[in-house]
Amino acid sequence: MLAGMPFPDEPHLVAVLDYQPRWVADFERLAGTLRDALGDQARAIDHVGSTAVPGLAAKDCVDAQVLVDDIEEDRQVALLAAIGFRCRPEPWNRTETSSGQECRKLVFAPPIGARRCNVHLRRLDGPNARFALLFRDYLRADGTARQGWGDFKKRLALSVPDLSDNGQIKAPATTVLMAAAERWATETGWRPAPRRTT
Repeated sequence: MLAGMPFPDEPHLVAVLDYQPRWVADFERLAGTLRDALGDQARAIDHVGSTAVPGLAAKDCVDAQVLVDDIEEDRQVALLAAIGFRCRPEPWNRTETSSGQECRKLVFAPPIGARRCNVHLRRLDGPNARFALLFRDYLRADGTARQGWGDFKKRLALSVPDLSDNGQIKAPATTVLMAAAERWATETGWRPAPRRTT
């Protein structure tokens, strides 16, 4: 879950805020824009990442996960570029490893001047899509883990505010967090919620 390198108009420093209730409405507006742009390409659109967890401190950047039948880069990049979204070019924003599998993905930054966000396109059946939903649902369910993760991110942002360095340090901590999330999923029988189609 490395952060994308910022485009010139995006912040290069990490600032972590206390949870903001407005993040829910911000996501809903973003989801509506994405549904209009992607049409039947979008099988489901979910609010993921830290802004999707009530009570969790986070960067003021909304993450949306768009589930698609397959990654069709030329078509999907063109559809989102038509409304100003910019495909992040870094290799880690094109593939990621989840549950031992290499998964294709695309990550988009918002139009210049728009509300900060990251839009993650992943395959509907991909383990990386499951990973994002498990991260969210585990932290929603476990108050101790939620508080600890938020405190860790606040301390890290104060001591290592550079976006790239911050992401490099946060990545192994995320691995530890997700090991606990997998135990929770096994113990509770967690499964991703039924997909909301558009």
